[in-house]
Amino acid sequence: MTRFISRLKFLFNIRRSVPFLVAFFKSPTVKVWKKLLSVGLIFGYILLPFDLIPDWLVIFGIVDDIAVFTLILQQMIKMAPEELKNKYDIKL
Repeated sequence: MTRFISRLKFLFNIRRSVPFLVAFFKSPTVKVWKKLLSVGLIFGYILLPFDLIPDWLVIFGIVDDIAVFTLILQQMIKMAPEELKNKYDIKL
């Protein structure tokens, strides 16, 4: 439960997640295929959004979008080097 709460804090703390994403893509220690995979996942979801719950169900429809974004961000964090995780105080 503690890990889930820390992930939610990171997700909703925009000031930490945006600089982490920028640092992830600028870092020379992150392999190119990891960066391409991350971009592919993000653009794949934007271009082909698979909604379990339709967006016209306003609050509930947004939940699956947040869940998919969280999963993509979580995969990016797992692929990030330890020094980058430590710099932004990310614990998974």
